[in-house]
Amino acid sequence: MTGHPDLIDRAAERTDELLAEALYQQRKRAAEPEQIVENGHVYCCDCGDQIARERLEAKPNAARCGDCQQLHENEQRRLRGGK
Repeated sequence: MTGHPDLIDRAAERTDELLAEALYQQRKRAAEPEQIVENGHVYCCDCGDQIARERLEAKPNAARCGDCQQLHENEQRRLRGGK
């Protein structure tokens, strides 16, 4: 192909970047659990315990209690190769 290889290369790189970002956002949304709400109380999606009022005040859409959220974050770091 003749013409503008630099332009084609930049367009391909940009397409790859946009695809990677779209996949990341899709995985992020899929990984976010839904709140479990019953009788006005919010329960942890992992352990089933009621989420503390203080946690919900700080993060109203929390789906995990503080302990389970910490475990989840630690596991995510481990899976990504962090510590």
